[in-house]
Amino acid sequence: MTYSLLLLAHLIAATIWTGGHIVLCLVILPKVLRAKSPEVLLDFEQAFEKVGMPALIIQVITGLFLAYHWLPDVSLWFSMSNPISHGIAGKLLLLALTFGLALDAKLRVLPKLSSNNLWDMALHIIAVTLLSVGFVALGLSFRLAWFA
Repeated sequence: MTYSLLLLAHLIAATIWTGGHIVLCLVILPKVLRAKSPEVLLDFEQAFEKVGMPALIIQVITGLFLAYHWLPDVSLWFSMSNPISHGIAGKLLLLALTFGLALDAKLRVLPKLSSNNLWDMALHIIAVTLLSVGFVALGLSFRLAWFA
């Protein structure tokens, strides 16, 4: 697969993932909190998961290939001696944080989700939304050479 096609797939997946979380955070979540209705949140999550999770998987796969394109020596991905390493390490850190929040939500928050503990889930949603915007900013940094 060429670099251009990898980048296109990565950007489309990022648009789906980040856009979905911005809609969730700014449109759905306020309604959920006002109505104290976990059902509205769960309905959105169930619908978004059908496109959001494949988008995240595509982002991870294409992201690894793009990182390899930018820095083929994988042993340097966490070496802070190379400016490209900063972006790659940053994106992998954001991925780890996103994965950690998702795991916590899936194992701890969602099984006990009720109108009484919606704020716990809301904080997870806000954090994942901010992380997804961070992914976009770091991705842009590869083109704008912010780390150089």
